[in-house]
Formats: sequence, C-alpha cells, structure tokens
Amino acid sequence: MRTALVYHEDMTAARLLWEDPECEIERPERLTAALRRLQQGGLEQRCLQLAPREASEAELGLVHSPEYVSLLRGTQALDTQELRALSGQYDAVYFHPSTFHCARLAVGATLQLVDAVLMGAVHNGLALVRPPGHHSQRAAANGFCVFNNVAIAARHAQQKHGLQRILIVDWDVHHGQGIQYIFEDDPSVLYFSWHRYEHGRFWPYLRESDADAVGQGKGRGFTVNLPWNQVGMGNADYLAAFLHVLLPVAFEFDPELVLVSAGFDSAIGDPEGQMQATPECFGHLTQLLQVLAGGRVCAVLEGGYHLESLSQSVCMVVRALLGDPVPPLSGPMEPHRRYGVGGWGGWAFQAGPRCSCFSLQCPGVHPERPDSPGPSLDQPPAARLHEALAQDTAFTALGKVLHLLKGILDGQVSSGVATTPAAAATLDVALRCSLSHRAQRVLCVAVGQLDQPPDLANDGRTLWLDIRGKEAAALSPFHVSMPLPGTTGAFLSCVLALVLPLAYGFRPDLVLMALGPAQGLQEPQAALLAALLRGPAGGRVLVLVEQVSWAGWTSCGWGGGERPGTCCSHLFSWPRNPHPSLQASWPGCCMETHPPAWVPSPPPPQRTRRPCCT
Repeated sequence: MRTALVYHEDMTAARLLWEDPECEIERPERLTAALRRLQQGGLEQRCLQLAPREASEAELGLVHSPEYVSLLRGTQALDTQELRALSGQYDAVYFHPSTFHCARLAVGATLQLVDAVLMGAVHNGLALVRPPGHHSQRAAANGFCVFNNVAIAARHAQQKHGLQRILIVDWDVHHGQGIQYIFEDDPSVLYFSWHRYEHGRFWPYLRESDADAVGQGKGRGFTVNLPWNQVGMGNADYLAAFLHVLLPVAFEFDPELVLVSAGFDSAIGDPEGQMQATPECFGHLTQLLQVLAGGRVCAVLEGGYHLESLSQSVCMVVRALLGDPVPPLSGPMEPHRRYGVGGWGGWAFQAGPRCSCFSLQCPGVHPERPDSPGPSLDQPPAARLHEALAQDTAFTALGKVLHLLKGILDGQVSSGVATTPAAAATLDVALRCSLSHRAQRVLCVAVGQLDQPPDLANDGRTLWLDIRGKEAAALSPFHVSMPLPGTTGAFLSCVLALVLPLAYGFRPDLVLMALGPAQGLQEPQAALLAALLRGPAGGRVLVLVEQVSWAGWTSCGWGGGERPGTCCSHLFSWPRNPHPSLQASWPGCCMETHPPAWVPSPPPPQRTRRPCCT
C-alpha cells in the first residue's frame, strides 16, 4: 500500500471538564467523525494502518524544554480544580488527566508516519491526531496545542534520517507561531503559513504573523507568511497562493520531505475561519504538493471544528494521497484581487454546470489490442482525412490511442500516455472524438510544431494552448500561444503562473497534451507538466508523444500503488531526474513499457543555497 493512516482511539480520551466557550470546540468527536467518514468512503481500508506509540521524553526534548515536559507529566495526577488552574496560565488551553498520554501519542503517531515514509514502507500518509500542535512552543502550551507534533517530526527527520531540507506547509486558518519560532533561524526548514490575520486583529494577534516576518539570521528568507486580511477566501484564493507564492519558492528549495500542518478550520463552514474553500480544494492542494520531495508528503491534523467540513476535507486529502482523482473545484475561479495574492493573469472563463462525482470502483481496462485494425469510437470520419494516418502503422497506433481515450472518458482508467508517428493528426482526431463522445470542454496543450486545426470551432468547448509558439499572444479567447521558456526556472514560472491558472479557470473534462516535433521539453519538464494538469481535469489526462520506437502497451500504476479502478502490473522505470516524485504522482495511468527516446537521463540539479524569499 502506498498511503499510511495513523490513528489511535486513546487520543479521544482528553476532553474539557469545565465550562469554557473558547475551548469547547476542541473535542474528541473531531477524530471520530473524520475516521467514520473515511470508513464510510472505503478509504481507511485502502490505507496501511500504522499502530502509533507514545513519543519518548527524549523525542519530546527535540523541541521542548525538560521543565515543560516534566510539568505536563505531572498533570496526570491533578484533580479537576488543579487542572483548571494550570490551564488558566496559558492562552486557550485545557488540560485533562489523559492529556499527557494523548499528546505523546499524537507525537508518536506523527513520528511513526515520518519513519514509514522515509524508510520507503509507504509513499505518503495522514496522522489523524489530537491534541493539535502547531501553536505549542518550547516551554508553553498554546491554542489547544500541547506538544508541537510537526516541529518534533521535522527535528526527528533531520537527526534520525539525515534530511537537510524540509518543507512545512501550514494551511490551518490560525498562524502556527510555535513552528515559526522553533525554526525562524534555521535555513534547513522552509515554513509556509497562510492564516486569517485581519491586520493583527485575529488570534493570536501577533505582529510576527505578518508578511514581513521572514525569519532571522541564517534562517532569513525561509519563513513565508501569507496573512489573509479579510474572511471569505475561497478555492481560487488558496490555489493562487500555492501557484504564485508557495510552489515557486518550494521548487527552488527542493525539499526532501513535505510536512503538512493540516488544519481544516480554513474550510467552508468552520466558525473559526469563516472561509469559503470547499473540501475538494484540499485534495487539489495535496496533489500539488505531491510533485515535491519525491512525493514524500506527511499530513498531520491540526485544527478543524465543523465536523462535517472537517471530515469531508480529511477524505479529500486521503483520496489525493491514494492517487484518486479529486472532484473539480466549484465556484468562481477568480481570486480576490485586493486581499488575495493576485489574479490569474487577467484570464477568466465562465464555466457551465460541472459534474463532481467520480467513481472509485471502476474496472480496469487494458489499452493493448494488437489485433485491432484501426480506430474505434465508431470509426471517426476525421481519421480518414489526414494523410499522415494513411500508413498502417499510424492508423494502428490511432486505434490504440482511441481505445485508451475511450477508457479515460468512460472512467475505466484515469489517465494515459501513448506514442504515435503522427502527433498532429492523432491530436486532431482525439480532440474531435472527445467532443463527440463525452467531453464538454477539452484543454489541448500542444508542445512543439503542432498547429491548431484551422476548422476547429471557436465555441468555447476547446482551449488550445500552444507552447513553443513564435510569440506570446492570445490569438483568440480560446487559443493562447507562448514561446517555450529557455530555462527550468522560466518553465516553472510559465506553468505555475499561466498554464495552470488557465486550466483551472477553463475547467476541462479532459486534457490532451501532445509532444510533437521539435517540442524541446526535457523529460522532467514534460512529466511535471502532465502531472500538474491532472488536477484541473479530475485526473483525466491523455499524453500523446510523437515517437515510433516506443512499442508495446501495458497498464500500470505509475508509482506502483494498486487501487480500485486501475490495472497495475509493474512500476514504470524512469531515469533519475530532479523531481522523482513524478513517478509516484500519476497513479492509475496506462502507458507503454519502454521509455521513449525523448527521455534523457539529466545531470543532477545544481542547487544554490540562497534564501528563497526576502
């Protein structure tokens, strides 16, 4: 199994023993509701369930002072009045006789998950824990948090596993000041937090929660705060924050592990955050993080106090970790321009009604049909109009492509890769067949010498994105051309600042990505682009590669993680590359077995250890 789930029922033992309106929202039902929803969706059963342990006091000491650990140990013997008096010494905290045990389990569960991921037992996972941790400081409980689960896990990964670069992404609606204080002078940990701030008028009311707090000393530039100065931020705002702020910095940092302080009080319906991001948004955010650190992503529960919103959001994160398609995002895809992090570069599309239901129990489909003489999908007449498809090899390849396309559109497989000796003609036929079969809106990403068909209707059903065009231009509202960026950094900027915003705004049912003659992309760039395009289309991506020597088909789970709805045989073997996470980020994909000639073995990336943000 590729995804771990860590949980223990003892973490529900601690509860508030007196009246306190501020603290009553942190209750055991937060865990039981989330676990029940995972079970109902069949997600818990598909995860490797790790048994948590109590963290040792030496492990707690990686972050916390011995005196503080001793104080917490003593709470086990206190009566209710003594617990209440001690709790009153801290901000928004309550203690229970079981708090020390629960908090040690929460840390231990997080460490178990990190060990399993870094030792290769699983690819990723979720620690479903309480009490939360990101507000806790070296010698102080704070904001329901007792021990800083994620901070201890980061130190543990450094000391036990020798990691040198760890990314912590905190999407809780409150600023995780505890994590920031612990790592503010440490350049080996990049900490990113968005949080409700309202110019310092929202808890924890700290000046250092603002955007100009970027770390200290050697750690200057390795703290990135994104304060929200109004409520109501939605899916578009969260995506814009990732695409325009987090991911550009994260790619430069090149982390070896991603830890997520996964607080869901930033989701719709939560009384603390008052935000509008829907649960599926957190699945999309998780997908974006999986292209980092070889896919080694460990999510750890922090806040989240609306039980329905919390449990649905947890399920979306687990679905993304398992490699399932995530339902498309709802609502307008234009971020708040005044209070958000910027718009989509001036692009916006009006989408019609969308289907947000995806089956997790689809039968497998095998694309190989060596006895198939040619195209299926009712033998599209467009296939007869291309001279490039007149030869038997091209026409047979087209048949395999259309068979795979039908499997994707019918939900039998999520995505696929195919080769063809005639990419332009095959792309034209695949596009027309998609529009006539099931797809209402298709995004075509054409890389190389691939011209848009001259008779393609400009009716809003197709968005044609031409990469490697002569110049950047919007040739029509639905035909965008741009030159191929010459450097890796410029390519990433192009994908994050233009391609993905266009794709998410268009909301396609399917992405057709074609790599034609003189396409110029390196293998890691092509794989990264394909992996990132899964999100906007609910995982439905078909990549066409102009190459005749890559013969034979097999259906395999890219990353090796078998799940319902995929046919898994063996892991497709890619050459090493700067972002090996791409091997694990496209599960359920059907592809050919031999790597094509366009897949080089690039040299190791050159890293510069300069601050990521100043």
